[in-house]
Amino acid sequence: MKILSIECSAGPASAAVTENREVISSAFANVKLTHSQTLMPMIENVLSQALLKISDIDGIAVTAGPGSFTGVRIGIAAAKGLAAPRSLPCAAVSTLLAMAYNYSDTDCTVCAVMDARCNQVYNALFDIKNGKISRLCDDRALMCGELAEELKKMSQKAEKRVIIVGDGSGVFYPFAKDIPGIILSDTKNRYQNAVSAGLAAYDIFESGKAITPDRLLPVYLRLPQAERELKKKKEGML
Repeated sequence: MKILSIECSAGPASAAVTENREVISSAFANVKLTHSQTLMPMIENVLSQALLKISDIDGIAVTAGPGSFTGVRIGIAAAKGLAAPRSLPCAAVSTLLAMAYNYSDTDCTVCAVMDARCNQVYNALFDIKNGKISRLCDDRALMCGELAEELKKMSQKAEKRVIIVGDGSGVFYPFAKDIPGIILSDTKNRYQNAVSAGLAAYDIFESGKAITPDRLLPVYLRLPQAERELKKKKEGML
């Protein structure tokens, strides 16, 4: 199965073509341009590198969140636009789950974190053993201090190292760096990318959990900032 995967949930953007868990082509950019400028040329590039056309693709994968509200929307819109004309099956991949696939060949616990601002992170925990990834909790938004306390309790009985992964690592790691068994991911495996999203998507397609393009929706763990501010104003008027 040939999968075109898209990832633009935070600052960087990436695209990849995978087939049966093998990477055919990929591209990654962190050039501070908007994803609306970089994403479609990148998709055209990875298809060209793979000597493929969109008509050769069997499924579309996209990281559906959590992440930047704008970035997630752009990724979802791109996936819908590419999938809808041929009614291609789609995989909505958790951005945090995609990060865990960066370490799919390592026995460890992955603590995936994305910066949610104000000392908060989007987070999920995953256990990895013999190449199998098991989710330990749902995707969630919580304070850095709360997550650090949870990891501290885990470290007292854990046999595996816990690897901090994600663009929220810089925000969260200072809260956890003194906890035994906690390590910061190396840079090359730290960030979500389309290759890992494609690997996660393959398992989604294989398990029969693909969806139609019209059912692709962003996954937000919090309201957008504008809506949060409006809610505060309304509550203040009561």
